[in-house]
Amino acid sequence: MGVIRFVLAGTLGIRDLPDLEPSLRALTGDQPVFIDLERAELIDTSIAWIILSTRKRLEEKGQCKISGASPNVARIIDTIASAIPEPEPSAKEGPWLAGFLGRLGSGVVNSGVMFARFAGVLGLFIVRLAQSVIHPREFRLTALVHQCEAVGLQAVPIVALMSFLIGVVLAFQGSAQLRQFGAEVFVVDLIAISILRELGILLTAIIVAGRTASAFTASIGSMKMREEIDAMRTLGIDPGHALVVPRVLALVLMLPILGLIADGAGLFGGALMSWLELGISPAMFATRLVDGTEVSNVFVGLVKAPVFAVLIGVIGCQAGLQVGKTAESLGKMTSSAVVAAIFAVILADAVFSIFFQQIGL
Repeated sequence: MGVIRFVLAGTLGIRDLPDLEPSLRALTGDQPVFIDLERAELIDTSIAWIILSTRKRLEEKGQCKISGASPNVARIIDTIASAIPEPEPSAKEGPWLAGFLGRLGSGVVNSGVMFARFAGVLGLFIVRLAQSVIHPREFRLTALVHQCEAVGLQAVPIVALMSFLIGVVLAFQGSAQLRQFGAEVFVVDLIAISILRELGILLTAIIVAGRTASAFTASIGSMKMREEIDAMRTLGIDPGHALVVPRVLALVLMLPILGLIADGAGLFGGALMSWLELGISPAMFATRLVDGTEVSNVFVGLVKAPVFAVLIGVIGCQAGLQVGKTAESLGKMTSSAVVAAIFAVILADAVFSIFFQQIGL
């Protein structure tokens, strides 16, 4: 069996790669191959890479050796060889029950870690807010006003439009069902109780969670990536006072107002559709609304708003503070903050519903 000797000579660079690569790839490994670099004066990283790739490919089929390299050439080849990543060995899958229990345990541990971090940021907010009350000079009013505009005023159009459409849908679907029993007038009660007690504040909180939690995570996370938070600590500025308190407090102040706007828009949409679909005049709608709806429904809806606001704000700030040094980390934490905030809002609403049902409210 013969031996194939592949000789490289002179100074070789990336401009020579298109001519060199087809010749190396044509080597099949049926015969031993020697890549002779004795005459090669200098090579760049592209040539070293194609040589190493050829050696790896041929070693799987037969035999390939690199010989005669000068110290400079050998150093480049060794550098590229150490830089090529090695594939990680695939983990052997054990019994499905062990894998399931492992994933379940990992999920429980991660949930505990996330809850501990949430509790830490919540405690930071409460302590810094108390310090601001005791020492008003530490309170950042300008930041609070800016955050109120960002999380409240700018969210009014989307919240009002969403609630208006929900009221229209409730009136249309309710009228279609109640007309079968001749009870069209009770569509007013359906709209009022649904919007004032549940849907108004819940859907508003979900919209704010998707809009604001992501904004909090992105803004704080980008500051952490640029090491601005470390610079604030160096300058003696506490991130809790400057970043966490204005954002969470702005949500606590603005979410009840957004809830009231959502309630009004939802009732307006329901009244409009009731007028067009059932012939219930606005005056009759208002009379039925006042007579058949208790004020406690409004209270039940709005009392949830501060709790939802704290959950959304703390989760958004906590996710921002956990962002690493990469853009991938920022995107991952932003998406997880939105999911966690929406889940927390829905879970809290379920707890409120059970609580109010138990106390008869």
